[in-house]
Amino acid sequence: MDLYEYQGRDLFERHGLPVLAGGVATTPEEARAIAERLGGRVVVKAQVKVGGRGKAGGVKLAEGAEETVARATDILGMDIKGHTVHKVMITVTADVAEEYYFSYLLDRANRTFLCIASVAGGMDIEQVAAETPEKVVKAPIDAVKGVDEAKAREIVEAAGFPAEVADQVVDVAVGLWRAFVAEDATLVEVNPLAKTAEGKLLLLDAKVSLDENAGFRHPDHEALVDQATVDPLEQAAKEKDLNYVKLDGEVGIIGNGAGLVMSTLDVVAYAGERHGNVKPANFLDIGGGASAAVMANGLEIVLSDPSVKSVFVNVFGGITACDAVANGIVQALGLLEQRGEQVTKPLVVRLDGNNAEAGRAILDGANNPLIERVDTMDGAAERAAELAAAGV
Repeated sequence: MDLYEYQGRDLFERHGLPVLAGGVATTPEEARAIAERLGGRVVVKAQVKVGGRGKAGGVKLAEGAEETVARATDILGMDIKGHTVHKVMITVTADVAEEYYFSYLLDRANRTFLCIASVAGGMDIEQVAAETPEKVVKAPIDAVKGVDEAKAREIVEAAGFPAEVADQVVDVAVGLWRAFVAEDATLVEVNPLAKTAEGKLLLLDAKVSLDENAGFRHPDHEALVDQATVDPLEQAAKEKDLNYVKLDGEVGIIGNGAGLVMSTLDVVAYAGERHGNVKPANFLDIGGGASAAVMANGLEIVLSDPSVKSVFVNVFGGITACDAVANGIVQALGLLEQRGEQVTKPLVVRLDGNNAEAGRAILDGANNPLIERVDTMDGAAERAAELAAAGV
């Protein structure tokens, strides 16, 4: 989960890192109240999870409360690279003398953690690495040892931070690592890490990504989710413990196993090119236990999407046998009817693997006009795409 800048700033503050005083507003009047509390000159920053805010006009200075209201009015509702601005962060300003860069991240390729530090902050680190690679230090971090003062000093010296701020950077490096571990983050990035004219170090930006797989350890992280931007179907699926991702298409997909579902998306996309370019409408992995209740929940989510014109249920029986899945499909349609859900969209079902013949017999015996059974994956994808095209 990626955080907004104001959320990252608050997280840094909770962990004792030096940040600017500020607040977040959703209306110009809320911005006024924050500006009055802070006093003096402030900066108004659009809160969107995308870079390039400054170039797009999403970062503006304001002198006093009235100008803050005007700047907030300008920024709220802006479109920045397809992201609508619903919130602005207002902070006091700082007299910046130098800008640095510092981050920790999960290095998946090398299966380790990585620190990236540079004395050339304030610009894209990729650009710095390309133009002046000698100014970028990449230091692997041992997951067991982490970053203590000794490791932090090693990084600071390697990056060439000025002597007058070295001790402060060491403190930030240790504190930032502490926050990185405590919050189960996959990225904490500060750009710029700024030295003020008075020689004080401040974290002027905050880019934070949290590992959602560790959410069970952090019930407080749920409050960080921006419910206004969450797809309602994805939220409903999450509440039912379903692995669902909404896509822009017409063929609903249900499968057991992430690999099988990904393959199903591909074959449906290929088949759809021959039928008006219809596409998969979602990713939905119901896992190995495809019981009637799980299947009913999955069908309810997929069929709730008004874009869906047909559903492709693709199951390879393994631990859960195909006859159990077939019974689950038949019972699921009954459960949905009992819930008052009127199912009218066709279901194309492909069963293979453990007890496939028995499962196919169950579906045939059910004689449900909504269910079409196709024995091959490619054939089922073709039929699902054809039905979706006819229903568009």
